This record gives sequence, structure tokens and C-alpha cells, in this order.
Amino acid sequence: MKNFININDIVDYKSIVKEAIELKKDPYTLKNIGQKKTLGLIFFNSSLRTRLSTLKAAKMLGMETLTMNFKSEGWQLEFEENTIMLNNSAEHIKEAAQVISQYCDIIGIRAFAQLKSKEDDEKEKVINSFLKYASVPILNMESCCAHPLQALADAITIEENKKISNPKIVLSWAPHPKALPHAVANSFVNMAKINDYNIIITNPIGYDLNPKITGGIKIIHNQEEAFEKADFIYTKNWSSYNSYGKILVNDNSWKINKTKMELTNNAKFMHCLPVRRNVIVDDSVLDSNSSLVINQANNRTYAAQTVLKKIILNEK
Repeated sequence: MKNFININDIVDYKSIVKEAIELKKDPYTLKNIGQKKTLGLIFFNSSLRTRLSTLKAAKMLGMETLTMNFKSEGWQLEFEENTIMLNNSAEHIKEAAQVISQYCDIIGIRAFAQLKSKEDDEKEKVINSFLKYASVPILNMESCCAHPLQALADAITIEENKKISNPKIVLSWAPHPKALPHAVANSFVNMAKINDYNIIITNPIGYDLNPKITGGIKIIHNQEEAFEKADFIYTKNWSSYNSYGKILVNDNSWKINKTKMELTNNAKFMHCLPVRRNVIVDDSVLDSNSSLVINQANNRTYAAQTVLKKIILNEK
């Protein structure tokens, strides 16, 4: 694996999930493969799980780590070509990516969607610029349209907790006071398709995800109907795709509660975190034995460790 930008960079997804679960049993078994190598983590947005889990994963492989928050610590970067830099940007990505490459053996990038222009966000300007100008592998720690490390952790969590070979999985929209990106939902759907999971998406009218990603998947606009006999409920908010980045409705009736979970087949509840309690999901669900959110967060470490291992060893 040269880079990890999207889940399509994984040749055999089911195999890497099994590998991560096996590595989880003894995560220090590969503690020497990262010696004399440095992982640089570059953040353009906030992070808790991604930052700490990736740092921990690197250290368990014996790597040194460098971390920089470009919002508060770096020069404002310019990404446009052939530009006259007379505005706020003090450094061009051409120089920045090459310089960081001299300090690091792998560069992790986290840069969210701006949700102002669909066209601009789908160009993935930040991560693709690092891909273009860096001379070392690039690790996607969440970009405008994808969060493949989260999707891999989700797959690990499902594999560890499923009771039947092909469980029914429901990806459900839930309300949120802010407009949120599509990255987590996109990668979860792509992951489910690659694994041939029995997945259904449920969201209000106007909140369908990118049809290029959801093609072939059943979308139901009745949440209760979708929940019937489900084995996993994965909940996430996303803003409108067609009316890009907008909040069309903020319908509290889409919040996940105990009554809705009773429609399921004793389903496990999943969310990538952070989660707004009693907005996205009630305490009674989040604090119940059916909640897997802490397990998911834990599996972020082993997802990152497995991907870093494949990049270091250049494995498929």
C-alpha cells in the first residue's frame, strides 16, 4: 500500500479486518517495524479519536511522531496554481509538502469539507495537493468526502459483534444543530458495499447522500420501517447533498430512542463520536449494553495500526 486515501486502496477488505482483529490480541508484536521512521500528523481541523488513536498506533509500531495544527500553528497555505500570493496565504503547498516530506516518512492529513461548494469539496484540494507534491506516503485522517480509518474501525466492530453471517445494518440520519460533512457516511456506505453487507439507509427526504456512492442500496424515508429487525443501527448526521451543505429540516422525531431500538432484532448501536446526547441519541440508548461506541473508538487504534503497517512494509 503506497497511500491510504480511500477504502479502495485496500485490496482485500475482509482480509485486512481479520488482520486488525488478530493484531489487536498482541498490538506490540510489530513494535520494531517502525523504528527509525517518523509519522507526521497534519491537522486542519479538530480531532480527539483520530489524533490519539493514530499516535498510539504509530508508537506501537515503534515510530516517532510529529504533530502540527495548521489552524493555529502553521502558516496559512495557498493551494491554487499560478497564483500571485498577495492575500493571507504565506506559504504554498508546493514548498510545504516537500519540506514536511523531508521530516516525515508518512504524512497524515485531516481536512474537513467546507460545505460551501460541492464542486470544491469533491476536488479534495488539500489531500490531493499533498498527494501531488509530497514525496512520502499520505494517510487520510478524514478528508472532505471520506473517512476510511473510521470505516475500517466500524468494519472491525461489526465483525467482532455480529451474530449472523450477513446482519441487517441500517445507516440512519439523525438531527444535529450544525451542518455536518458526508465523509463518515460516505465511507461507511462504501465499506458496506465492499463487504456485501445487507445495508439500508434511512433519512428524511432531501438528505439522500451522493447517488454515485449509494447506488444499488435501498433508501427508506421512514425510519421506523427501516429499523424493523435490524441487527446494527449506525447513526450519523449529514447535511443535504442536493442542497449542498444546508440544513433543510431539524426534525427531532429522527432522534434515536429506546422505543425505536425495540423495533430491531436487539440491534447494536453505533456512532463514530463525538455525539450530542439527547439530540442525536437518547442517554437510554447510548448508555445501554447495546451501545458499541466505545468499542468503535478503541478499534480506531487497530485500524490505524494495520494501515500503517501495510504502508511501512508496502503490502497490498
